[in-house]
Amino acid sequence: MTDETPKWLTHARELYSLAQAGLAYSKNDFDLERYHRLQEISADMMASHSRLEKEAILESFKIQAGYATPKIDVRGAVIRDGKILLVKEVTDGCWALPGGWGDLGVAPSKMVEREVLEESGFEVKARKVLAIYDANRLDPLEFYHAYKIIFLCEILGGEATTSMETPAVGFFAHHDLPPLSIYRTNQMMVDEVYAHLADPSRPIFFD
Repeated sequence: MTDETPKWLTHARELYSLAQAGLAYSKNDFDLERYHRLQEISADMMASHSRLEKEAILESFKIQAGYATPKIDVRGAVIRDGKILLVKEVTDGCWALPGGWGDLGVAPSKMVEREVLEESGFEVKARKVLAIYDANRLDPLEFYHAYKIIFLCEILGGEATTSMETPAVGFFAHHDLPPLSIYRTNQMMVDEVYAHLADPSRPIFFD
């Protein structure tokens, strides 16, 4: 995550958004050809600044039909005896708050409760939104814009249980964290969770 998005990525996203909306709503064959060309230019820009192949980028465009909007990532902050629940990510071997992409037709609070159960084995109830982050992931590069919502969750039951995506589950002290999977959860996010615990009246953080 970064405070300043590179200009090339801003331009590539804008071209992609224009092309995607045009392809969704235009009926003119000549315009459709131009919008496909905008997609190719956007994919060329992405490929030249990353390890991604142009063909793979264009293929991913096909599953993002319609007007371009951010994806939603939900994360559950679960505290027990002052320690925070983290799960180990199989993809990079580092740790994160349990969570993942939101699904169509599922409320964010229900989504995070389900993700926590599936990834950690704990049944929880989402009690409060702590933060909403502008999650532009740049390295490793992820083209699609995302918002990350962090919920404070209360444990209702269950026990630590691993999954195919999360081979380890544990509770960690604030100042004794394992290596974080920073494109899922970073130190700033964990600090924000503990700031809310110290001050329950603290307002929701948002970018």
